[in-house]
Amino acid sequence: MNSLHHFLAFDLGATSGRSILATLQDGKIALKELTRFPNKIVRAGNKYYWNIYTLFEELKNGLRAAGNEKIKIDSAGIDTWGVDFVYVADDGTFLSLPRAYRDPYTDGAPEEYFKQISRKEVYELTGIQIMNFNSLFQLYAASRESSSALKAAKNILFMPDALSYMLTGNKVCEYTIASTSQILNPRTKEFESRLFEPAGIPASLMLPLVMPGKITGNILDSIQTECGIGQTPVIAVAGHDTASAIAAIPAENENFAYLSSGTWSLMGIELKEPVISEQSFALNFTNEGGIEGTTRFLKNITGMWLLEQCRKEWEGHGKSYTYDEIVRMSDSVEGFQSIIDPDYPGFANPASMPEAIAARCADTNQKAPESDAEYIRCIFDSLALKYKYVLDSLRQVAPFKIERLHVIGGGSQNRLLNQLIANSINLPVIAGPSEATAIGNAMVQAKGLGIVKSLNEMRAIIGNSVSLETFYPKDSAQWDAAYEKFSHHYK
Repeated sequence: MNSLHHFLAFDLGATSGRSILATLQDGKIALKELTRFPNKIVRAGNKYYWNIYTLFEELKNGLRAAGNEKIKIDSAGIDTWGVDFVYVADDGTFLSLPRAYRDPYTDGAPEEYFKQISRKEVYELTGIQIMNFNSLFQLYAASRESSSALKAAKNILFMPDALSYMLTGNKVCEYTIASTSQILNPRTKEFESRLFEPAGIPASLMLPLVMPGKITGNILDSIQTECGIGQTPVIAVAGHDTASAIAAIPAENENFAYLSSGTWSLMGIELKEPVISEQSFALNFTNEGGIEGTTRFLKNITGMWLLEQCRKEWEGHGKSYTYDEIVRMSDSVEGFQSIIDPDYPGFANPASMPEAIAARCADTNQKAPESDAEYIRCIFDSLALKYKYVLDSLRQVAPFKIERLHVIGGGSQNRLLNQLIANSINLPVIAGPSEATAIGNAMVQAKGLGIVKSLNEMRAIIGNSVSLETFYPKDSAQWDAAYEKFSHHYK
């Protein structure tokens, strides 16, 4: 391994994005944030879009910042959220801004779609949990509204692929981002043409798949000149941000589950083959693509959304708590005074999250939290118990014994919650890295360039580069009693 390499990782989320310089030297990787920028949904009439041209300008700002570092950039890669896409004309121009997954045009689309192909058949073909904003239902909804962009489209490009196309002029369809669409068959790793029929659109809209690590082309000469950088290849990384994050788990073997912890939580296991069965259908697990052809078998769980919405309301009342204060407040009150299911539908977008939590406690004959500290502890206890519930479901289908839980993402920095999770699941919890997505993005670039050879080598480097903390279970009898209560009444 050459002793020094630099990679530019563009990590775009649904609210903000960043450009990050990753440096790989002597078997260790380090990150430096170059730029940070907002990403806002644009409303035009009654439709909601992403401004892909603004995002493109922000990518160029990141390239300029990299150029100012006066170093050779080995490659660049882009990861984003899933499902959203842009329509591309025969001449290569974009036909419209990409619709945002929060656009209500997909409301009711799955139910209409299932009149032609059943819910169960869609799951058997794709292994993806049913969510109305999946690409399949976006295409169906666009067909129902007679979208002129859809009618004129030669191809569609998912968000990271569309931005890569703007940088290089080359169109590709990366596997992990495509796997979120509910159009891809995870067994054959091909798009399922039958699923296009209810929308009356051709399967030829989809480009052939490329796997993570594929060099898609060089940044266009005009952009190199504009941004002051040298010739730089763009690599199709694990384009779905969660796939990049899972690639960065510093696991020593396969016997682990993972929790990607943030506003939303994703809990799952890494498998060599998808699991599509009556059981997985009943449990509503999803099969998404990972690197080296792996499957991310996972479930979405409401995460820190509950706390974030409470904090937003408290700040409106002049009470602003730091992260450290929140942890101390939670630790200052007795646990298990009230327990809720974080995925209760009433918590999806209530006018007041504290009021919604109090109402749910009343509905389940529990004492409602009275102080902000009690609300925080209720949320933390409930999340830890819900994670045990989902982990127990994973154990039913995992082909190996789950021996530990890796917690990655921003939530991995919450030491109190990590301890509560360990107590709840009665397994060690290994926390870190918090910057998993950017690290995974950069390491897939290194793999694409042949600097590292395998996922195992990637993970060994990451494990050697980041500070991890392990939390061991405590108070198991107390937590078992709380889980009994949760599993029978509040799940």
